[in-house]
Amino acid sequence: MSTKEKNYRRHGKRYRARRRAVDIIFEAEARDIDPVGIVDERAEMARQPESSVAPIAEYTREMVLGTATMLDEIDEQITRFLSDDWELDRLPAVDRAILRVLGWEILYNPEVDAPISVVEGVEIASEYSTDSGAPYIHAVLDDIAQSASEDNPMNVEVEESEDSEDEEDSEDEEASGDADDSRDSRDDQSPTGH
Repeated sequence: MSTKEKNYRRHGKRYRARRRAVDIIFEAEARDIDPVGIVDERAEMARQPESSVAPIAEYTREMVLGTATMLDEIDEQITRFLSDDWELDRLPAVDRAILRVLGWEILYNPEVDAPISVVEGVEIASEYSTDSGAPYIHAVLDDIAQSASEDNPMNVEVEESEDSEDEEDSEDEEASGDADDSRDSRDDQSPTGH
């Protein structure tokens, strides 16, 4: 098993939805097409009787639509936290996709605690990106989360009722304990300038 292979079964539904949203945003940029169109295309393919395409989860659809709708605002926040000598279009496309999807979740989905989004973004980066990708993705997402909590404390501190938490969300919260570990290991050459 390589270092980038993961046991996907240990992750919850939201993690899998995030990963699929990143895949769709990445593909849309590579093909220069509307990501919502990809979601619709995949949903139609999944309805075919002998299709091997998995149905699109509602949370994946929500993330893709939200990211596509708020792309300029999300990119502005990402750019704000990159170092002066890095530009968003210089980043690897997969890193842009991760930052955009998880940036949307931090900025526009108050149902998910920001630290969970940060950790999930780092996990996805550790699977999809280069070895240097996860540390700066962590730094940028963490900076976006801190800025969002300063600008709008309600965006980050949403209390969930015990009835609304499912097992997958509990796994996400347990994962948030590792959030600070990778931030300290980033090098001076990172796109965040830290």
